[in-house]
Amino acid sequence: MSAAPARPRAAEPRFRDALRGLPARVWFISLGILVNQVGNFLPVFLVLYLTGRGHSAGAAGLVLGASGVGKVLGNAVGGHLADRVGRRWTIVFSAVTTAGLTALVPYLGPLPVVVAVVGLIGVTSQVYRPAAAAALLDSVAASHQERLAAFGVFRFAMNVGAALGGVLGGVLADTSYAGLFLGNAVACLLFGVVVGVLLRDPPGARPGRGGAQARADRPTGYREVLADRALTRFLLMTVCAEFVYVQSTVGLPLHVGDVGLSERDFGLLIGLNGLLVLALELPLTGVVARCRPEYVLAVGNLVTGAGLALTGFMTGMGPLAVTVVVWSLGEMLTSSISQAYLGGLAPPGMTGRYQGLHGVAYTVGTGAGPLVGGAVYAFGPWALWTLVGVAGLLSARLSLRRRPVAAAEAAP
Repeated sequence: MSAAPARPRAAEPRFRDALRGLPARVWFISLGILVNQVGNFLPVFLVLYLTGRGHSAGAAGLVLGASGVGKVLGNAVGGHLADRVGRRWTIVFSAVTTAGLTALVPYLGPLPVVVAVVGLIGVTSQVYRPAAAAALLDSVAASHQERLAAFGVFRFAMNVGAALGGVLGGVLADTSYAGLFLGNAVACLLFGVVVGVLLRDPPGARPGRGGAQARADRPTGYREVLADRALTRFLLMTVCAEFVYVQSTVGLPLHVGDVGLSERDFGLLIGLNGLLVLALELPLTGVVARCRPEYVLAVGNLVTGAGLALTGFMTGMGPLAVTVVVWSLGEMLTSSISQAYLGGLAPPGMTGRYQGLHGVAYTVGTGAGPLVGGAVYAFGPWALWTLVGVAGLLSARLSLRRRPVAAAEAAP
């Protein structure tokens, strides 16, 4: 009796079809993040607010440092809560607590109190991130195309919100910092309301339901999660890649000043990056959707590193604009792909923790980047741009899976 033929695996949908077929949950989460980003004024205007109140640049740096440490912790806490409590209530908790703390900022007095409250805001403001990413992954089938479409829409909403928020924040800051931070609090509350009212956790993502049984048969702590070598490699890649990318806000403005260009010129270069990302990231994601994600990440990281490393050789606006186009292309290649790819690595019941560790790695890279980049630039600009190039190469190499030892030994 002959064996039954194997059933062919269903072909993945095209990116365009996956985009059109996204469930309502993806649009609800994206709408919420758009509202949240429009009012996300605190990180952008905090230094100007503090120095305007008479605090020194060193004091402002201390407050930012507390916020950065809080953000690392917030991603770890958010990943745990997303898996244990559920995506919906983790996001609502993050939004409500961040709103309350942010509304207090303009009424705080002594610097130690400001440091403590802003540090707490750093924690609570990041708790939602792993939960939101996990909610997106819960919403789509186990298909790379659909995961990629979901994160593409989410990223587009974030970018639109950030662009609108920058304009609105400038208007509010010129009028009243109290109004600015209260507006931030209102945006957080609206984010929580959108998610609380419109979002429902699917049965498999709720504690005590389908995902819980999967968790019961395996360790669920972060120590056990980090035993996944593919994950640790991905996290190292993220730290290196974010260190490279954040030099667009550290090394680039320093170089712009050194070659005799103005703050306005730097603003135009960053504006070019924002315009390119808004206009091209989602279409470009569709173009590379059928490529192997490891290769897309490797190429994207390599292009980002090359584009920023070339900054040190450019002295005019035209050549610098070309380098901005190059590293913006790398950014667009990696941004949506990275979390969609990570979604395919996470076992059942662990999606929140995997996304939480991604947030930790992202925050470490963006937090250490300004400190290390500024110090290396002070030693010598050439040293920073060399380091950026090397880090870009390293992040590209880490994007590719290691060959199994047996396969490597068998290779001629």
